[in-house]
Amino acid sequence: MHDGLAAPLVVKTQGLSREFGGKPAVLPLDLEVRAGEFFGFLGPNGAGKSTTLRMLCGLLKPTSGSAQVLGLDCTRETMELRRRIGVLPEEPALYERLTPREMLALVARLHGLVPDEGRRRTEALFELMELAQADRSRLLMDFSMGMRKKVALAAALLHGPKLLFLDEPFNGIDAVTVRAIRGVLTDAVNRGVTVFFSSHVLELVEKLCTRIAIITEGRLRVCGTLTEVRMQSGLGEQASLEDVFVHLAGGTRTAHNGVDFL
Repeated sequence: MHDGLAAPLVVKTQGLSREFGGKPAVLPLDLEVRAGEFFGFLGPNGAGKSTTLRMLCGLLKPTSGSAQVLGLDCTRETMELRRRIGVLPEEPALYERLTPREMLALVARLHGLVPDEGRRRTEALFELMELAQADRSRLLMDFSMGMRKKVALAAALLHGPKLLFLDEPFNGIDAVTVRAIRGVLTDAVNRGVTVFFSSHVLELVEKLCTRIAIITEGRLRVCGTLTEVRMQSGLGEQASLEDVFVHLAGGTRTAHNGVDFL
């Protein structure tokens, strides 16, 4: 909240859709996200989450409809949009023959940061990520997935974006790295950054998110606080997020010859 008024919109879509070869991947989507939210964007595999994220980041043109991020048109103002947001893709794109320090020095130059400021921010982010001193000078090609995600998230935060788009930030990493990344994201939200992320780790979504949207087969099914999402699903306020997700995704618990496979 800002001075008793609703926080400004940082994401707004109207009828946003995308087709591939005539097959719909995202059906007309109307979505609003306000500044300072920790927004979870959920759905089963193939539901259209990554396609939506790519459109919001200006990486993919919609088939129809419109999207504005930070007041910028995601189709016409893509370069300025990319300067103002931070993005962590599911599979981080890093230059493997660079060290973490060299990687972030390159990112700092691309964003126009002066060298001293870039170095200061880099070391501060590495401390937040709990990246060991020795690892900061190793080649990225020798890093695990969790360590790569730490570096990629540091790169996404380096220029001080007000909005972060994260695609499966907790996928394929250990509990220690999850804790470090969770702490960094919580700290960012406390400083006024908006986090818009996709994840299959429903327990973390339930703990972290102020609002949640679930899409299935390209269609938005529910959107709101956890309580609102529970009620919109028809399962009632005692349902877990997992219950809601499985219900909307069409999952069932089946037994074969008396043996439960779930």
